Amino acid sequence: MFLRASGTRRIADKVFHGLSAAAGLTILVVLAAVAVFLVLRAWPALTASDDELATISWLRGASIAEYVGPLVFGTLLSALLALVIAVPLSVGIALFISHYAPRRAAQALGYVIDLLAAIPSVVYGLWGALWLSGVLDPVFRWLTDVLGGVPVFEGYAAPARNVLMAATVLAVMILPIITAVAREVFLQTPRLHEEAALALGATRWEMVRTAVLPFGRSGLVSAAMLGLGRALGETMAVLMILSPGYLFSFFLLKPGQHQTIAANIAAKFPEASGLSVSVLIATGLALFVITFAVNMVARWIIARRAEFSGAS
Repeated sequence: MFLRASGTRRIADKVFHGLSAAAGLTILVVLAAVAVFLVLRAWPALTASDDELATISWLRGASIAEYVGPLVFGTLLSALLALVIAVPLSVGIALFISHYAPRRAAQALGYVIDLLAAIPSVVYGLWGALWLSGVLDPVFRWLTDVLGGVPVFEGYAAPARNVLMAATVLAVMILPIITAVAREVFLQTPRLHEEAALALGATRWEMVRTAVLPFGRSGLVSAAMLGLGRALGETMAVLMILSPGYLFSFFLLKPGQHQTIAANIAAKFPEASGLSVSVLIATGLALFVITFAVNMVARWIIARRAEFSGAS
């Protein structure tokens, strides 16, 4: 009887191992399939002559590199601005939930933060375009009036359809992802580390600074990279808010300066055909490479932080 049960368990282990390996290989196969699809469909645009590209009106005589460059710049700028806004807020909310708030309040606030992740991006776009832009309009006017001597804050014009407005909405969208991961990381801090810091006379903030934040540093990097990935690929909210432009511009408040890859594909795809579809897929290939590079850098950073055992 014992031998039969042991044999059954070994078979079950082999089946589970096979299913797990198949699941892991499926991810690699899907990733490779997406990469191959993008390369094959973008290849006609990458190898097209200048005369062939000149037939596409919205390229305005530019080459593929000249067209993709400003889109990559706008994508990275809006995503990084969103990260700058969202990460401090997320860390503060996560610390409040995990170490400061009463238990019932922490649970309620955690549920609210998690619910934000379920709101569709088109709703965020409507909210940003119809309500938040009016709320931030006085702030943007003040930045131009008072700090207009600094080029990045120069030239605001209502309505607020600039990259800083888009980045603010993106920050709200990635806030739940970063907060949820950061909260779970902070809750994994060994209780002995916290009690040791408090026993040595540390205040609550000193305990957080010396025990919780160092322990969760790798988890915060992982959370920030997850949020960055969401911001890089966001489409509808940016499309509904941002006034498009194709410039390498650091003017954050001027409209018509920037555009992101995902929003540009969504705007141009309905009217695209033939070679113009390949051009749009080539921009999607650039976004794929950027996202892949961001994840590789994140994994490299996390691998160097061995103190967070759950990150690897």
